[in-house]
Amino acid sequence: MEERLGGLGHMLTTVFLSSFAEFLVRPVMTDVTVAAVCSGLDDSCSLAVYLTGLHQVTVGLGRMVMMPVIGNLADRYGIKALLTLPMCLSIIPPAILGYRRDTLLFYIYYVIKILFDMVCQGTVDCLAQAYVAKNIHGTQRISMFGVLAGVKSISAVCATFAARFLPTASTFQVTALSLFVGLVYMRIFLKERLHDDDDDDDDDYDGGGDERMLAEPILRNAPSKAHVFNNKYSSFKDMVALMNNSTILVQALVVTFFVTFSQSGMESAFLYFLRARFGFKKNDFAQLSLLVWIIASISQLFLLRILVSAIGERRVLSTGLLMDFFNAAILSVSWSPWVPYAATALLPGSMFVMPSIYGIASTQVGSAEQGKVQGCIYGVKSFAEVVAPFVYSPLTALFLSENAPFYFPGFSLLCVALSLMIGFLVSLLIKDVPSSLMNKTISSASNEEA
Repeated sequence: MEERLGGLGHMLTTVFLSSFAEFLVRPVMTDVTVAAVCSGLDDSCSLAVYLTGLHQVTVGLGRMVMMPVIGNLADRYGIKALLTLPMCLSIIPPAILGYRRDTLLFYIYYVIKILFDMVCQGTVDCLAQAYVAKNIHGTQRISMFGVLAGVKSISAVCATFAARFLPTASTFQVTALSLFVGLVYMRIFLKERLHDDDDDDDDDYDGGGDERMLAEPILRNAPSKAHVFNNKYSSFKDMVALMNNSTILVQALVVTFFVTFSQSGMESAFLYFLRARFGFKKNDFAQLSLLVWIIASISQLFLLRILVSAIGERRVLSTGLLMDFFNAAILSVSWSPWVPYAATALLPGSMFVMPSIYGIASTQVGSAEQGKVQGCIYGVKSFAEVVAPFVYSPLTALFLSENAPFYFPGFSLLCVALSLMIGFLVSLLIKDVPSSLMNKTISSASNEEA
């Protein structure tokens, strides 16, 4: 089994435990937030919506700066070392709500959560993507990105199923425990490199691997071993250097922005929309989330590999975005509580999008820069998460209130659909570039710098 997973078993276990903790609290956070900050039983409390948006904006600003830095540092000091601090810090916020959930402790939790999430949120996912890209080569890489996403989806299934039966206090206690176990497991079992005897210069392009991979790093002065970060470059300059040498990478980052902008908007609006429109509660959220993540895990573990082999990751990306557009458009006009359940038939498409982007982007750099390119992707995602609440939080609060200019509770979800359509149109521009042409471009750039 370990051989079939390409030796990634320990990283996948770490991702599972971390993601389980992340998804376990999602079904209960809406109820906990409303109970802590809203008076009475006001299901459309605007303060709860704005607090969610403020959290996204503040954390997104921090992550926008930190993710490229973390990617650079992971290339220099190793992924295992960079995982330790964020996994430690992430234990504290759920432990607070596991103790008590009154208004005072909620606001203490809220402030600490914002500060820690600037470093913690998304770090495990970012470094896990870099770990896969560094250690898996050739045609297996896109499949392993799918497996990684599938494991995260399975963790979401387990978490939402557990949240369905756990009391609220126990939910946060189990979350803190899962994060602690994941930290200990990672420190004991995870290996920094799966193939210590491989020469990084030959990992990605040796005549028998993925012919789309680059034969040399884009950042010319970066050595091929552990210390790949060139101190004369800032993280921003590294990002610019990477993008200047790959149009496909730029296009992938643009698609990433619109996808994340849409997903962040959906996260801001959807649960509050369901609560205000149909009176959904914790158990309803858990049931819907369970169905969503069962479909996601099946799609990512089994369907993605088949589709990539049949039509390629670029067409899979465009197909996924189109399906995601129709999903958001249907949800925006939901007329009955069963519509969100029926719309899950379109969810497999949305689950193909980010693994396809990771695969496309990873083929544009050598193994010595996988941390940088994943940091670029997560930096762009963070920027989108900063911008999205400024649009979606006011829209959601306005159209769920009695002061809406016209009756359309799902208007913010329609805006999500339009953003996905823009991402779909950009994805149609992404083309395959022969590896010989890409290597020639990079060699020319290197000669110019020399």
